[in-house]
Amino acid sequence: MKFVHIADIHFDSPFVNLSDKENLGDIKRLEQRKVFKKVIEYIKENDIECLFIAGDVYEQKYIRKSTIEYINQLFSEIPNTQIYISPGNHDPYIKNSYYNKFQWNENVHIFHSEIEKVELENADIYGYGFDDFYCTDCGIENLEIENKNKMNILVIHSTIDGANLEEKQYNSIPRKLLEEKGFDYVATGHIHKPDYHSYSNQKIVYPGSLISLGFDELGEHGMIVGEIEEDKKLKLEFIPLSENNFEEKELDVSHIISKEELIEKINDLEIKNNQLIKLIFIGKRNFEINKYDIYKLLTNDKIIKIKDHTKIEYDLEKMANSNTLKGLFIKEILEEKRNARRRSIGDYR
Repeated sequence: MKFVHIADIHFDSPFVNLSDKENLGDIKRLEQRKVFKKVIEYIKENDIECLFIAGDVYEQKYIRKSTIEYINQLFSEIPNTQIYISPGNHDPYIKNSYYNKFQWNENVHIFHSEIEKVELENADIYGYGFDDFYCTDCGIENLEIENKNKMNILVIHSTIDGANLEEKQYNSIPRKLLEEKGFDYVATGHIHKPDYHSYSNQKIVYPGSLISLGFDELGEHGMIVGEIEEDKKLKLEFIPLSENNFEEKELDVSHIISKEELIEKINDLEIKNNQLIKLIFIGKRNFEINKYDIYKLLTNDKIIKIKDHTKIEYDLEKMANSNTLKGLFIKEILEEKRNARRRSIGDYR
């Protein structure tokens, strides 16, 4: 069986606070569509039998009907591929969700809030879907695989080995429990970082988010392409799809003495075409930095966010000699420090 496994697309996400520049949210939403279409084109060209989507296809709060229609139209272009969707915490199967009120194509199967099995000729596909924005017990511990001679696959949105209270709100499942169940493949979602070859004989897989959704999701994003052979040997490949990856760069401004020099340094930075950069200023600054003034003068449009983590470079002795209230205050503080040091040296002697 050949399959594609994706998750965490988050169609129609508002992308708030992603960038200090305008219109990046619109650009990212267009990228979501473009990359999702790449998935469908790959399926067409490679005779993929199953598409597993492990939750958070869209944002329930923001999703538009036109986007659902776009997704469903693409599904109609792969009629010979069976599509299995496991709703997650951002797109739960609730009363007013499009999972419930929209007429999906015949090749689309959406799992509900009770673990369900779909029988194929050579495989059994098990799945579970969130019916709320939180899930603390999906009942996986009660599941028993019925036919171990077939390929057995689980599609589920979950946090594997969730440790803290927040993680346990999103269908936390012990890895050991899933391994004991004996699935040949577990297509899961929720964690936006790919995890597919981190330990030997890995069958519990996160494909990561389809595209990078923010600066907490650095690096490549895409889909898992897999094949389970008749002897149940599993082959996995990660295929990057995201056209723009978020990256962070630090720039030490300690030896930069003017805004003009800073702009020159930024414009000279080497940035790849597929990178969107958060630039972080570090060190001690010699002048006041206004990031909005800097944006206006940048020629590199790949820098979409600036963070100033610098500390001001103070020459306290020079400031103490100035005939101002601040100068008099600093002079008094420095004198107190000198006296305290003299007293401590005297005590030591």
